[in-house]
Amino acid sequence: MNTLLLLMKREYWEHRSFVWTPVWITSAILILTLLTTISAEIFAGRAGIPMGFTLDALRYGSAGLAEFSNGFDLSQLMFAAASCIGVFAVSFFYLLGSLYDDRRDRSVLFWKSLPISDTATVASKALTAMLVIPSFALAISTLAYIAFVALIVLWAGMHGLSALPAVADAHPLAMFSHLLLMLPIGALWTLPTVGWLMFWSAYARSKPFMWAVLLPIIAVIANAWLHLIGGPHIGGDVSFVAILSRLLFSVMPGGWLNATSFDLHDRHIVDTLDPGRIGAVLGSPNLWLGVVAGLALLAAAVWLRGRRIETNV
Repeated sequence: MNTLLLLMKREYWEHRSFVWTPVWITSAILILTLLTTISAEIFAGRAGIPMGFTLDALRYGSAGLAEFSNGFDLSQLMFAAASCIGVFAVSFFYLLGSLYDDRRDRSVLFWKSLPISDTATVASKALTAMLVIPSFALAISTLAYIAFVALIVLWAGMHGLSALPAVADAHPLAMFSHLLLMLPIGALWTLPTVGWLMFWSAYARSKPFMWAVLLPIIAVIANAWLHLIGGPHIGGDVSFVAILSRLLFSVMPGGWLNATSFDLHDRHIVDTLDPGRIGAVLGSPNLWLGVVAGLALLAAAVWLRGRRIETNV
């Protein structure tokens, strides 16, 4: 266990983009929010033109307060969702280079000289992508949300209004706990992509991106062409495109949400993310078939890691 934790720390030390990518994304959102708020004040004051920001809900009593507090909950979800874009990009390219880069620069020879198994190396990189990167993103998006709430409270105070009752009526802890619950479920969901990308990272002698991405695209085109000419192809109840999409895009956080009975029109966002509804995905065959496929691909990556140290670069 200590070896695994040290290997995961090594991944963090070598890839600080795990932290900086969500920092830059959430900072950009906060800066845009600040600039939009300032613009709203200027235009509303000079020409009476509203810019889409309104504090009227704070003036409408309990009904407006509920609307404003639900807006806070939605903002917390939006900060987390925006960070997911960075998580996808960072995780995708991190996994593609995870086992290829140290063969390319020959550092694999140093790591193989240490008493560290190939299984531990592959597991540390897989767990980093599955848990560490999303955890950093959630923590940073939560801090950004707190800064956003402070900005709104200050803005309301400038107009003689108090947003604190709306803040107290929101559900930041419940939202955070629900988002935190998504991490282990999301980790299971990402396994097909984690295994697929790490397999090609271990296998490819050059250009792992070409193997991992272009191969599925060529397979989809070939399957469609065979269907067009009446040849043998994968079709019917089996969606070939859906299978390949699971291999390439499952690393996107929240990509499993459509596998549950989520109603995004619920009045309260916190009810939409109820743990019972989130946990419903655990009964999805799609999830467990992906887990099996991902573990098989990771096992293949471990096998290749022990036998391939050369590249063409």
